[in-house]
Amino acid sequence: MSKESSHREATTGNMYTDLGAETPEAYAISKKSRMLARSAIGNTSVEDRIRQRCAVAVGDFSFAPLMRFSHDPVAAALSALDNRAVIITDIRMVQVGILKKGHNSDVICALDFGSALAKECGITRSSAGFIALGDRICDAILVIGNAPSALLTICTMAGDGIRPAVVIGTPVGFVNAAESKEVLRGLDIPSVSNEGTRGGTPVAVAAMNECITMYAENVTHARSGNRV
Repeated sequence: MSKESSHREATTGNMYTDLGAETPEAYAISKKSRMLARSAIGNTSVEDRIRQRCAVAVGDFSFAPLMRFSHDPVAAALSALDNRAVIITDIRMVQVGILKKGHNSDVICALDFGSALAKECGITRSSAGFIALGDRICDAILVIGNAPSALLTICTMAGDGIRPAVVIGTPVGFVNAAESKEVLRGLDIPSVSNEGTRGGTPVAVAAMNECITMYAENVTHARSGNRV
């Protein structure tokens, strides 16, 4: 990681970190985008940080007010990362987009599980993957950016007693996307979601990566007591 990308200028202050910026130019672009987002959205809470990053990811500051945070999901995500909880995604694009630095959690994709179940039951591969993972979902970080069917499956599994540490659920589309996120918000589980049909992989990845960034900052600055 370059000196520029490791520079901590972040949070609810004047500091900023981008673990993914590998060059001075990339860091400068990222920093300017975040400065604009802070001005447009506000910068007083950890939730604001996620709103900022998600708005930048979709190129639309009006997306920020659609974000919803239930049962203190940022604290839950940071605790899960501290416990090296596995991160499970619905599709490959989300898996690829999640930062692999700044934490010690494995990042796996539900599509690598349950292919026979999907054919047998005629359900989506992502849904089948989460069903096949079963108890591995307990205490995991689940990141759903594309598949409402997978999010609804997770909600059903949670109702049956399988409890993830936190769910980032921002599937996009006109069939069950808004509804699945509403169901998620009705559960007693920490979650990040958004209202309506918008969302998608960029939003889910942005929310997860901002949690990873906050976690990495906490690890780096734990000795000074300067924690998010």
